[in-house]
Amino acid sequence: MNKNTSYLSFGILLGVVAASLAFAFLDSETDAGGASVRRLNVAHNQPTTHPVHAGIAHMAERVAVLSGGRLQLEVYPNGQLGSETQTMEQLQAGTLDIAKGSSAPISNFVSICKVFSLPYLFRDEDHFWSVLNGEIGRGILDTLATNDVGRPSGLRGLTYYDAGSRNFYAEVPIMSPTDLVGLKIRVQNDPVAMDMVEAMGGAPTPVAWGELYTALQQGVVDGAENNPPSFVSSQHFEVCKEFSFDHHARVPDMLLIASKTWQSLNEDEQAWLTQAAAESSEFQRAAWAAGVAEAMELMKAKGVTVHHPAIEPFMKSTESVREKYATGDLKDLVKRIGEVQ
Repeated sequence: MNKNTSYLSFGILLGVVAASLAFAFLDSETDAGGASVRRLNVAHNQPTTHPVHAGIAHMAERVAVLSGGRLQLEVYPNGQLGSETQTMEQLQAGTLDIAKGSSAPISNFVSICKVFSLPYLFRDEDHFWSVLNGEIGRGILDTLATNDVGRPSGLRGLTYYDAGSRNFYAEVPIMSPTDLVGLKIRVQNDPVAMDMVEAMGGAPTPVAWGELYTALQQGVVDGAENNPPSFVSSQHFEVCKEFSFDHHARVPDMLLIASKTWQSLNEDEQAWLTQAAAESSEFQRAAWAAGVAEAMELMKAKGVTVHHPAIEPFMKSTESVREKYATGDLKDLVKRIGEVQ
C-alpha cells in the first residue's frame, strides 16, 4: 500500500515510533532505582498503520506512566506470533499474555461471541457503543472466562476496539436487497454471514481475503462486504465503484488477557492494566474515526460512488437469520441488547 492509501492520520505513526523506541530500553528486569519491572507480551495481526496498533501502543504508553515504569508492554504486530486463533490458543496455554482478536475466532472458544455476527443486532453506532460500554458489554467480557461446558477458558476480556460496520460494495449500486439477487457476494467462511446474504437474495461465496481482489477483477464474485478502511487498503476501489452503507453488521475487536497472566498480577498491576485498556479503547475509536474519514476522502478521489440506502428493507429481509441463530442463551441476550437505549 502506497502512502496515498494510508488511512491513519493525526500523528499516530509518531506515537507508535515513540512507543517502539521506549520498548528498546526495557531489556533489564529492574529499573534504574533497582525496582523490579514486569513485562507482558501483546500480539495482534494488524500492520503498525492500523488503528488497532495505535490503540495498543497507547495502552503500552499509559501502563508505563501509571505504573511508574514498573509494568511494561512489548507489542508484536503483523501476526508475528501467529494468527488470531493461534494467539487465542497461546493465551489459553499461558504462553502469551495479551492478544487482540475479532469476535468471530473468539466465538470458537466461547460461543457467546457469536451474537456479534448476527445481522442488524445493533440499530446504529450509538446503540452499539451503549451496549459494549454498558452492563451487557462488560458482562460478555467477564463471560469469556468460562467456556461452553462451564470450565475455565483460560481467557479474560479487557476491552473492545472499533472495527466499524460492514457494508456491501460491487460494480453496481446496492440500494435494496433486491439488488443482490443473482450477485455472487464474497463473505467470510461464517454460516451466519452466508445465511444473511442468501436471505437477501444473493449468492454467498467464501473467498480468502488475500484472493479477493483477483476474484473481483476476474468476475469470480460480483461484490463483497467490509468497512471503508479495509476497502481502501485492499484497493478494491479499483474494481468496485459502488459502495453502499447498509451497516448490516457491527463486529467489534476484543482485547483479551490470559487468565494465568491476570491471576499472577497484583491488585495495583491489575488496576493499571484495566485503566490503560479502557483509555486505549477511547484512543483507538478516535483513530478508527480518523481512518474512516480519510478512507472516504480517498474513495471520493478514486471515483467511488457512496450510497446511503434505507436500512429497513435489509433489516426485514434478515429477520429469519436472527431468529435461526438467536436461540438458547443468545435469545435472551439479543432481547436485552434490543432493549438498550
